[in-house]
Amino acid sequence: MAQTSIEQKFTTLFAWFDRNGDGSLTRDDFQAFGEVFAAVAPREEEKSALREAFVLWWDVLGEAGAPDAQGRIGPDRFITAMRTHIAADAKTVERLVMPIIDALMRALDTDGSGTLTADEYVRMYDALGIDPATSGAAFQRLDRNGSGTITHDEFRTAIEEFYLSTDTEAPGNWLLGSPLPQG
Repeated sequence: MAQTSIEQKFTTLFAWFDRNGDGSLTRDDFQAFGEVFAAVAPREEEKSALREAFVLWWDVLGEAGAPDAQGRIGPDRFITAMRTHIAADAKTVERLVMPIIDALMRALDTDGSGTLTADEYVRMYDALGIDPATSGAAFQRLDRNGSGTITHDEFRTAIEEFYLSTDTEAPGNWLLGSPLPQG
């Protein structure tokens, strides 16, 4: 059975979170991912916000019953929990994912302009393991008004599209640096 666009996004997200490639996620993985994000933040305020946001994400997955008896979440359980408990409600996305975006915007806006330049955006994804050529192409898609920068609102819209939209052509599908696989 073919995956829906939402399931495709969460499959991609699972693979991104599964940094060690063992096919499952644990609380330690989310804490480690929080550290990866915190490393791109220059100030302790953003570092703490990013760490806390990823622990909260794990806690919400726990509330959804995603971890098995060994405290692991496989791809199917992750996709189901994301679809039914996180992406099913815009308020949950707001509570869970938007703090990450808000902290990233504060951390990455190195020139204080209130926007992300292509260099700032690509630098972030390079630190997160995404090829700069791929994240550069993603930047072009997420810069909706063609201004050469991504505003806070554009970044938040991309997040909402990634987690909530079923539109396979939505620019937010490029959030992790590449488009969704066609399937």
